[in-house]
Amino acid sequence: MRKFLFALVALTLLFVNNTDAREFTAQQIMENVYNRPEGKDRTSDLEMILVNKFGDQRIRIIRQFNADFGKVEKRIMFFLAPADVKQTCFMNWSYEEAGKDDDQWIYLPALKKVKRISSESKGDYFMGSDFTYDDLGDRHPNEDTHALLRTETIDGKDYYVVESVPKEEDSMYSKTITWVATDGSWIGLKKEFYDEDGELLKILSVDKVEQIQGYWTILNSTMHNVQKDHKTIMNLSKIKYDTGIKGSMFTERMMKRGL
Repeated sequence: MRKFLFALVALTLLFVNNTDAREFTAQQIMENVYNRPEGKDRTSDLEMILVNKFGDQRIRIIRQFNADFGKVEKRIMFFLAPADVKQTCFMNWSYEEAGKDDDQWIYLPALKKVKRISSESKGDYFMGSDFTYDDLGDRHPNEDTHALLRTETIDGKDYYVVESVPKEEDSMYSKTITWVATDGSWIGLKKEFYDEDGELLKILSVDKVEQIQGYWTILNSTMHNVQKDHKTIMNLSKIKYDTGIKGSMFTERMMKRGL
């Protein structure tokens, strides 16, 4: 509800006052992205395709559940296939409080044990993908210093281009640059990640967006690690919002139990 009300006010100001890019600060733009309405909860199936520099593919099938409990948002991901990762489970809790780190856990069936992801391990890559554990959480806009670099038109669509520099000294990224649609959807359709030396590391591209049950939803995206020439393609399907997911779904017991 907090996210919905925030975004509703922002959209009202956008259309009633005919606000243009020069009247939005970079901070406001990234707050609108962060607070984009996503419903009380969501279930979906995720196809994760890992592609190496030779074009070889590995495909993983995941069922995931997300829910907003006010001051904390929870996500749990169950790996369904292939056999070598089946029953693996990942859980993330993101907090509304700026500066409070996400809590993350992973269940590895071979060990029959739930492992908590330490702060030192959040820069590790998740299950062979091009997403780090930290990428899988929510980053509060107050954790970065934002600057509106310019507006840009690509394929007839207008974007705000925002540079975000982490305030903490130990971040694995020196900065990110995000292209945010100016159409009121508040979706970042492209994001560049720069390593500690200021070199381009990864590019996240959103390939398909649709409204489902009234919510703007990213259906297809690709994370390309340009330094390793490795890609992770994410295809979302069977999406349902506001189904009444209970808090008991997001527990270590469920991680071990599986679907």
